[in-house]
Amino acid sequence: MWEGLFIFIIIILGLWLITLTYFFWNLSTHYNHLIKNSNSASLQSLLEGLVADVEKVKRAIDLGASAYATIEKESATHLQKVKLRRFNPFDDTGGDQSFVLVLVDGKNSGVVISSLYSRSGTRWYAKEVVEGKGVEHTLSDEEEKALKDVRRAEL
Repeated sequence: MWEGLFIFIIIILGLWLITLTYFFWNLSTHYNHLIKNSNSASLQSLLEGLVADVEKVKRAIDLGASAYATIEKESATHLQKVKLRRFNPFDDTGGDQSFVLVLVDGKNSGVVISSLYSRSGTRWYAKEVVEGKGVEHTLSDEEEKALKDVRRAEL
């Protein structure tokens, strides 16, 4: 009776040993695969290097994000919208030879340049615009329409 129990325990221990050997072999193979192309001798030093690299990448992303925010903030003051609108201001002249040129930034501030063509000559006007409104001079109907066209184009 004791012999049967002893053989049963040896078989169980043998199976247990084979199972542990299989798992150890897989773990060892995986470990060797991980550190195969690295200069470090241990997995711990490899992982510490990876953590350091991740921290460098995080800092680079933070720097990139802050640079992007600065550029985006500054770009609002750059010339962004341009509109040319031709029109005929007088009934006695033919064709749309007069025009309004709108040059504004992201906040609709900039300049409106108008050219009025008549038989007696051409006159040029430049008016400053701040946030879509004429500052020193009232904008004409055609200038207002051109500004509306610029705002509509951004939607």
